[in-house]
Amino acid sequence: MPTPDAAASPLDLLASPAPIPCEEIAAHPEFRALLTIPGIAVDLRYATPDNFVGRAVYGGLDCAYLRRESADAVEQAAAWLARHCPGVTLVVLDALRPQRVQEALWAELEGTPLTRYLAHPARRSIHSFGMAVDVTLLDADGRELDMGTGFDEMTPASHPEFEAEQLASGGLTAEQLRHRGWLRAAMRQAGFQTISTEWWHFDFGDRDQVRRSLPLVL
Repeated sequence: MPTPDAAASPLDLLASPAPIPCEEIAAHPEFRALLTIPGIAVDLRYATPDNFVGRAVYGGLDCAYLRRESADAVEQAAAWLARHCPGVTLVVLDALRPQRVQEALWAELEGTPLTRYLAHPARRSIHSFGMAVDVTLLDADGRELDMGTGFDEMTPASHPEFEAEQLASGGLTAEQLRHRGWLRAAMRQAGFQTISTEWWHFDFGDRDQVRRSLPLVL
């Protein structure tokens, strides 16, 4: 551990960009509206009661945005699906999640083991920079493909890290894992990264660099 008088690294000396109020995102040149992305569907669950909290948590905020680089990558993922899985559509379940929304979600779970599924507000979620997205797939009739669990179902069956074990025990089927594989293939070829605990969550860019170099949305 460095001593108090140790020289700071160049990265330590960099000031974080000023945060951006969510109300200013619509006019911000570095953000792109989800509705401008061709080939996707949008079903933001935290704008409705259809989520683990059971109520809308956006508080009237328009959160249907991503930073342009991650939005462009979502467009690339949708185009890949159109070529390789005709009739299958990418649907966005959560995109930009302002810091105040992250704080509201944390308050719902604080004191329970389920906080492992959320970034502590002090650490800052990658969603709060517009650089993470939660997605699933729809079939040709607009129905969600069976992924084995629902969105925000906080159980071991949701963890990509446990898929082999879940398959062996009968907790997941080969078809469910095939659907997850399509989703991961589409997102990874577009530059997104997976996490070990949620099949629906994808980050764009290095988490530490995102937190250090991009403005937080409040």
